[in-house]
Amino acid sequence: MVVDDSAVIRGLLTRGLEGDADISVVASVGDGQMAINTLQRQSIDVVVLDIEMPVMDGLTAIPKLLAVAPSVKVIMASTLTRKNADVSLRALQAGAADYIPKPTSTRELSGADEFRRELINKVKALGAAARRAGSGGRGEIRGLPSARPSFGATVRSRPESAASAIKTRPVPANLMPDVIAIGSSTGGPQALFEVLAHLRGSTTPPILITQHMPATFTTILAEHISRQCGLAAAEGKDGEALAGGRVYVAPGDFHMIVNARGNRPSISLTKDPPENFCRPAADPMLRSIVRAFGGRVLAVILTGMGQDGLRGCREVVNAGGMVVGQDEATSVVWGMPGAVATAGLCSAVLPIREIGPYIRKFALRTAA
Repeated sequence: MVVDDSAVIRGLLTRGLEGDADISVVASVGDGQMAINTLQRQSIDVVVLDIEMPVMDGLTAIPKLLAVAPSVKVIMASTLTRKNADVSLRALQAGAADYIPKPTSTRELSGADEFRRELINKVKALGAAARRAGSGGRGEIRGLPSARPSFGATVRSRPESAASAIKTRPVPANLMPDVIAIGSSTGGPQALFEVLAHLRGSTTPPILITQHMPATFTTILAEHISRQCGLAAAEGKDGEALAGGRVYVAPGDFHMIVNARGNRPSISLTKDPPENFCRPAADPMLRSIVRAFGGRVLAVILTGMGQDGLRGCREVVNAGGMVVGQDEATSVVWGMPGAVATAGLCSAVLPIREIGPYIRKFALRTAA
């Protein structure tokens, strides 16, 4: 279902989505209340939801939509403004599964091939997740009509699930990481808040985060981490030296890598080509961290589509570092963590609520 107060934009979104043979837009409505009414009558997997609408805005509608259909996946669609980025992150905390930045005009929207590709990929991935959640199958978090989605839901795994075949590696002996690196995508902001909240009040090694997000959104993400998790978080700046107890978020549209030259590792921001269709991407960050720190690395891969982080984590493991992955049951999409888990690269594959306490043990050992 497409929900936007502009009939022109609804038409463009609908045509773009139905250009893929696997997607059918079953409803197109102009405000949040109409979306709720439609969801009560029809079976819908994914809702593409605008933020600013009359009668009922998108943020107000999210918990009501999830109350009607707990397995439905909501994608927030908003233009790239600071206000909308902040609202989108609040929407993710309220239960939205993902977000997508809209082009700023109908002319841009009609010619935005990259936007359509990203939207189609997200709708298909989240549609599959919604169907599995709705049937009680394996995998992704069910949306809940609460102030925050639950990451601890028990979800029955099918016998053929890849999760049943995961083999973990031993924890490296005497691991004392000098840096923590986190990669995440779809569902990542909620997962990051959950993990990082457990590190509040402790002195940790530098924490580097690559979350697949556009510019402006990453600025707001860092601010939310600071407020909600009690950590000193900001977008990484080119040439900035790494310091313990600080969180560095890769800025949108830049790869964030670590430069090992000089007396102290520092951040470099690059416009190198996207990797895994992403910039920022986790793989270049992880590769650079291994070059700078060798095996003294703890890498964490959280919920997200695709396989970004797989190659980088292989280098972490080969250097003697450790990888932790989010489990299938608590991931919105088990793409990124599933790739590293099924490749046998993880020393632990854990529910989201257990990852923070688990890595805290290693972080505090470094700070001691």
